[in-house]
Amino acid sequence: METIKLREEYIKLGQALKAVNFVESGVEAKQVISEGLVKVNGNVEIQRGKKLYAGDTVLYNGEEIKITE
Repeated sequence: METIKLREEYIKLGQALKAVNFVESGVEAKQVISEGLVKVNGNVEIQRGKKLYAGDTVLYNGEEIKITE
């Protein structure tokens, strides 16, 4: 499991995937999100700009990201 410590109030989903190197670019992030391959808090998310707050979890390709303060 990867952890992202927030520097601001939130981080966007595409940025979070790039921050932990689950994807290499914003284009790749957009593609995997639009294909329904990413879950936020257990639900499929198709918005690349989805705001993630402390306590949220992201699941992609069997890997998990935990958002913390």
